[in-house]
Amino acid sequence: MTPRDASEGSQGFEGNGSRWSDLDRPPLNATALRRGLVQEGGLWSRVEVVQRTGSTNSDLVALAAGGGAREGAVLVAEEQTAGRGRLDRQWTAPARSGLFFSVLLTPAEVPVARWGWLPLLTGVAVATGLSRAAGVDTALKWPNDLLVTVGGEERKAGGILAERAGDGGVVIGVGVNVTLREEELPVPTAGSLALAGAVSTDRDPLLRGMLRALEQWYRRWRDAGGDPAACGLQETYAAGCATLGRVVRAELPGDRSVVGEAVAVDGDGRLVLATGEGVQEPVGAGDIVHLRPA
Repeated sequence: MTPRDASEGSQGFEGNGSRWSDLDRPPLNATALRRGLVQEGGLWSRVEVVQRTGSTNSDLVALAAGGGAREGAVLVAEEQTAGRGRLDRQWTAPARSGLFFSVLLTPAEVPVARWGWLPLLTGVAVATGLSRAAGVDTALKWPNDLLVTVGGEERKAGGILAERAGDGGVVIGVGVNVTLREEELPVPTAGSLALAGAVSTDRDPLLRGMLRALEQWYRRWRDAGGDPAACGLQETYAAGCATLGRVVRAELPGDRSVVGEAVAVDGDGRLVLATGEGVQEPVGAGDIVHLRPA
């Protein structure tokens, strides 16, 4: 399952002074990750770690399209040179400073109309796994951002991107800043687990924690036929969503924007805004800007 132009494995250093020689950022242990995650009857079918690639999402989508990956495939990169967020925004970080990975899911038992919950489900799993393994409080910004608090300020430490992979699959990419330092932040509003005071920044248990939580939530959601209320996903997402109860501006396609209080996440995963005109407007896509507490 090795992507083109990506070297397999993540052991060893490339000499003093290189981007790989930071002793505070040891390599992932691919063998131990496979041993801990790939289990008989489990979701994760394969775990591969590559030193460097453009985008784990692009690689895994291509592999799935060519029949080179099946459900439960996990692709992790020590460094991404062309990582993407929503709206094709670039996601870059120093080598081994974060966790950058993609997974392939094929929820055949779930109606396609409910697949839109997968990024939100992944957000819940990532927040759950990191809270347990890193000991840091996290929150979710609708629809796909992971927030931490640094110096009393809300900052983005991670993001999620879901892409269709052929007719029957979805590739979900996750990027989390783990040991990114203040001087390395791409923008002042970015953060990392280390800056948020995480008790552990060991990436191996952090990755295992996120993937185990993702497996648990995915099974619950799939077994419920994708019903977010029946499996508890809708309630859990709402409880951890920092957007709810806030006055926000939704920047929508077509250069339109709506300002209102975020009052709910509906059964389709849309953010419901109560506007000043007394109208409740569901938002299914767009950028959300937190303006102030409600």
